[in-house]
Amino acid sequence: MRTHQLSRSTTETNIELAFSIDGTGEANIQTGVGFLDHMLVLMTKHGQFDLQVTCDGDLDVDQHHTVEDIGIVLGQAFNKCIGLKEQIQRYASVTVPMDEALSTVSIDISGRPYLVFNVEGLKDKVGKFDTELIEEFFRGFINHAKVTLHINLMYGKNSHHIIESIFKSFGRTLAEASMINQNISGIPSTKGIL
Repeated sequence: MRTHQLSRSTTETNIELAFSIDGTGEANIQTGVGFLDHMLVLMTKHGQFDLQVTCDGDLDVDQHHTVEDIGIVLGQAFNKCIGLKEQIQRYASVTVPMDEALSTVSIDISGRPYLVFNVEGLKDKVGKFDTELIEEFFRGFINHAKVTLHINLMYGKNSHHIIESIFKSFGRTLAEASMINQNISGIPSTKGIL
């Protein structure tokens, strides 16, 4: 089982996280940010991961530190789970509809953090959630997972649907790229390292 558990404590957040790539879609998530909890449950279910997260963050300030730091810790856990990256698919691209919204997420588990975030037209908030934090979550993730991630919204009107489409697509993409392929010998790179 490719699994990792870690804690991260700063003056802004205290996070406990356990992540398994080879899971069954079970999630137990309590971040204090309801909308983020919902998105992480979707990601976990559609990626067939297992994820447990608790976070005590400075929500009296705003949601920024909580959302970004969970992205960071999830990225660190994924990086540990993926190990030497032997026999992984490495690449994946998945397009997911959510009612009127359609998004594509593409990934390269490359060892090089890079984010392309082409998502236009989000309203400032979904309920009490600041939608600009979606990009911060993914930036935190890629910097610590050390992956290249392209998120492209094709179209959509409802901000909740748009973000839901992205997280479902992200879960499926992450799962496909990290899948073990017995036909691959060693690390899938001509450099011999990722």
